[in-house]
Amino acid sequence: MSDFKLDRTAFKAQTAIEAADQTGYYKHLTWQERLRIANYLNSIAYNYPENEPPRMDKTVFSVRTRKSNG
Repeated sequence: MSDFKLDRTAFKAQTAIEAADQTGYYKHLTWQERLRIANYLNSIAYNYPENEPPRMDKTVFSVRTRKSNG
């Protein structure tokens, strides 16, 4: 299960501009913590287990060579 939990009791009345300004919080985190948060949010958005991202289907893509100018 995930380390993150939504605290439904926490609330702070803010304007839309104040609520949209999240840079102050994330600037104080290390790049590893920000990457962990991004991984968690992706797993929620795309509905996969947090540390098991889906594999890319490589059969969809094809490889071509570029023509040389000479």
